[in-house]
Amino acid sequence: MLVQIADAAADDPAAADRLAAALLPGPSLALVVLFVAPQASAAAVLAGVQARLGAGVPVVGCTTAGEIAGGYAEGRIVAVGLPAAHFAAETLLIPDLGALAPDPLIGGLIRARGALARARPEWDHEFAFLMVDGLSAKEDALTAALAAGLGPVPLFGGSAADGTRFRETLVLHGGRALRHAAVVALLRTDCPVRVFKTDHLHPTATRMVVTEADPARRIVRRINAEPAALEYARLVGKDPAQLSPFTFAAHPVVVRIGGRHHVRAIRQVEPNGDLVFYSAIDEGLVLTLAEPADMVAHLSAELSALAAPVPPAAILACDCVLRRMEAQEKQISGRLSDLLRAHNVVGFSTYGEQFNAMHVNQTLTGVAIYPPPAPA
Repeated sequence: MLVQIADAAADDPAAADRLAAALLPGPSLALVVLFVAPQASAAAVLAGVQARLGAGVPVVGCTTAGEIAGGYAEGRIVAVGLPAAHFAAETLLIPDLGALAPDPLIGGLIRARGALARARPEWDHEFAFLMVDGLSAKEDALTAALAAGLGPVPLFGGSAADGTRFRETLVLHGGRALRHAAVVALLRTDCPVRVFKTDHLHPTATRMVVTEADPARRIVRRINAEPAALEYARLVGKDPAQLSPFTFAAHPVVVRIGGRHHVRAIRQVEPNGDLVFYSAIDEGLVLTLAEPADMVAHLSAELSALAAPVPPAAILACDCVLRRMEAQEKQISGRLSDLLRAHNVVGFSTYGEQFNAMHVNQTLTGVAIYPPPAPA
């Protein structure tokens, strides 16, 4: 198998045993990735899996706002194993996002890429997978720094989550569960890969300007010189007292960067009427109200495009929690799960997604992994 997948219930005391038992009968592994529901002790799961797999298998991961394994799942621990016969991996820990130093990070990435190229010079395909603390508010600065060290290597990733509690988001690396940290896994493979980003949102003609903000905390205080929550509610035709994550998922705002629109999703409304965002925000930013297209039809088309002309063996994906909320609100979770299952998608629901040098929201980012060419 090109990708090994196992899952267990988060409340199962023997979860680590079950995951390791499912992975161990197969080939030796270059990397194992864990997606851990917040109901579980991420540190205990990591320690258990690492002990059973042995020190020679690097294990990384993060906590989630839901899992993807056989479709949308809740309360699960998902393990993804990448066999050494087809993948070589180097992992890089950023232990303190508050002390992010771009130059050492860039140097570490360049050395890691060089090591992989020397180890597997006959393999042509590369990608990078990022997992980052979703409460750190450092994703934008981090992706910008990573881009300088990755060069042409495509990157995708997701912000570690904590269900809908927003209390503690953890990244797993080197036997530790860490806050305010990130881990980058660099992969070199003989499998063709396609890194992608997709969303089902279309900008409307309704625009608004951020006139007062606290960028460091991703807080918008005033929009169009009016209290932020009141003005947003007026523009979407809602009662300000009824604003909720479901409202924000159904009525997202986007910014235009590099000729394309990218979502700047709202996380919550504060009691004083401020709006807290999932990603970078600043005064003077022009926000455009967006409306969603048919989510099922859009996802079906996007996954079908990835399956042409050859279906991928697996898709490793980071799916925004707001997409899951929208699916629940519209009662289409089952139909989306059917699509994810049919296309072998595995991953987790996030507090934000990364794509190359961008931190984005309300998107699905990932890598499609295709069977390697037959030997000559």
